[in-house]
Amino acid sequence: MTSPTPTTTPRIIELAAQISTSVTQLQEHLSAQNLPTPSFAEEGPNAFPPEVSHLKNTLLDATASLHELLLEPLSLLFKFAAISNLVSIGAINRYKIPDMISTGGQLSFSEISQKKGLEKGSIRRLLRHVMSMRILTEPEPQMVAHTRISKFMTVPDIGSWVEFESRETWPATPRIVDAIQKWPNSQEASETAFILANNGLSIPQILTTDPSRAQRFASGIQAINHVPGYSLIDIPTIYDWASLGDVTIIHIAGSRGQAAIELARKFKTLKFLVQDSANMIQGAESGVPEELKGRIEFMAHDIFAPQTIKVPIYFFRMAFRGLSDKHAVQLLRAQIPVLDRGTKILVQDLCMLERDSIPLWRDRISRSADLALQ
Repeated sequence: MTSPTPTTTPRIIELAAQISTSVTQLQEHLSAQNLPTPSFAEEGPNAFPPEVSHLKNTLLDATASLHELLLEPLSLLFKFAAISNLVSIGAINRYKIPDMISTGGQLSFSEISQKKGLEKGSIRRLLRHVMSMRILTEPEPQMVAHTRISKFMTVPDIGSWVEFESRETWPATPRIVDAIQKWPNSQEASETAFILANNGLSIPQILTTDPSRAQRFASGIQAINHVPGYSLIDIPTIYDWASLGDVTIIHIAGSRGQAAIELARKFKTLKFLVQDSANMIQGAESGVPEELKGRIEFMAHDIFAPQTIKVPIYFFRMAFRGLSDKHAVQLLRAQIPVLDRGTKILVQDLCMLERDSIPLWRDRISRSADLALQ
């Protein structure tokens, strides 16, 4: 007598059960806290409380797995290879179409076409493409209204980031493999996809010679303020700044001093010297609140050149993520001439974690960003 073959629950059944259980738990928590349920509506929530992050992670990974299991191979490849998405996202951002639509309001395709001087068919094509990505919606034929995603794009930092991604990052991205083939294993800033896409100009060269693009870089990076744990309002909580006492901190590659301003507001004994390229800091003093003037200063400085100012603390925020290992080491070594026993170097940056140590949806985002910085 043969023993029965053990049955295995199909993966799609397991995923469906996991999704059902986690959705129920998530909604029960939101209801108990009188919080809104997820929605694409304009007023829908953009974030959820930290205590449900484990449920959110489970659901995002499980729903992605179920979705991708049900796709044919070509459809799955097309999903991940759809580089045209940024065309439409970049277009509606450049023409400021989300900003045209008032909260709770609507505009027709024809009105947008007339106001922007574009042919109606082009407007319809672009808008219906982003609508397929939940950006804007067509509540009735030929009318355009906000979703929570398009409304989010009206936040200046987010609009600046989309502009940066579509006009700086995206043109270089298709050249990554070309750069790898042309300069195998190179860590030089002069041998990158960005170089190939910009007629031989490196990012440092652009930052020091093109004020408008330098400003685009500076504005685009501010989207980090919408990433939990990395926003400006989180900086006072990531370190015991009060324990430093009455000191001056040099913020290297500190852009226009946004982090220094946030810290100076919270900690009255701290002073800051922000170092960055001349173009990056040009006019930055005007952005310092009157009550903080005298505690925040700016200095044009080549961040890879030997440090010349001696202070107890050197602070790097998101300074290493776009550098090769070689240049990250060079940046750190540039501080050696002024280091004494007890000098502190504080680093806030993103790190790549081992596979399976974080949810898949987060891992995908991290690896995409890491590749774009190749």
